Amino acid sequence: MSGPVRIGVLGCADIAVRRMLPAFAASPDLALAAVASRDRARAGQVADRFGCRPVEGYAELLGADDIEAVYVPLPAALHAPWVESALNAGKHVLAEKPLTLDPESTERLLDLAAKRGVALMENVMFVHHPRHEAVRRLVADGRIGELRVLRAEFAIPPFPGDDIRYSAELGGGALADVGLYPLRAALHFLGHDLDVVGARLTRGAGREVETSGAALLATPGGVTAHVTFGMEHAYASRYELWGSEGRITVDRAFTPPADLVPAIGLHRGGGTEEIRLEPADQVAATVAAFVTAVRAGSAPRADTLRQATLLDDVRHRAT
Repeated sequence: MSGPVRIGVLGCADIAVRRMLPAFAASPDLALAAVASRDRARAGQVADRFGCRPVEGYAELLGADDIEAVYVPLPAALHAPWVESALNAGKHVLAEKPLTLDPESTERLLDLAAKRGVALMENVMFVHHPRHEAVRRLVADGRIGELRVLRAEFAIPPFPGDDIRYSAELGGGALADVGLYPLRAALHFLGHDLDVVGARLTRGAGREVETSGAALLATPGGVTAHVTFGMEHAYASRYELWGSEGRITVDRAFTPPADLVPAIGLHRGGGTEEIRLEPADQVAATVAAFVTAVRAGSAPRADTLRQATLLDDVRHRAT
């Protein structure tokens, strides 16, 4: 494949307009070709803003010969059918998280992408920020001794009452929307051999989905992960790695702005060292990773599938 990858967008969701379309437009390796909506006027407004063409209807966009890849920011319950349609149309796909609502559907779509020879990538952006690789190196270099515990938290203030994330029918709920972040952090640092030991999901008053939760996971070697999440809370976005000789702390861990000077706290022997890194744009890094996957004709799948399984295990373990 030569030249920029021509990408279309299925829907005008807030995350698409606010974060992903600007990143697509800024990438030298992507050409934002079209935006589709069930509402042609809405598609026109967004398309005019980003200099691409509006398309009425998602199927119409998938049928366009000049579209090589699509981004799917639809409500979670609609991911599986539209991702499947896109893959069957021969398109590479970047889909918002969670990719699907169950591990069986996730595996089926990953298998379909492999069969079609196209890339399917879930849009979990924080893992592409270089700060977390720097944390991995500190742990691997023994800077906190033997790792004992991971603690990770992500919580956000409430949305308006009619927000889709409060809709069971549309696949809402705190676990897949915000719980995915600390759970993925545990997977990122502790590996795939994690088991869910216990979990609790709590539904806020008048809500039809869970609005907060916590889970305890463990590796076969006894390293534990304590994850906490919610969407009716004061904001928190952090994790801590606690070892036999020290701790590593990371704040504003999951959704840092591009101009943030990222810091890592290294706590040893009663003292604290702040390790400051260069600012990095994790949205742009995610877009670059997707372009790489498109050019390769495949995307890494193991973390996506294991994450889906862990989310499902937390839900089934929850009391």
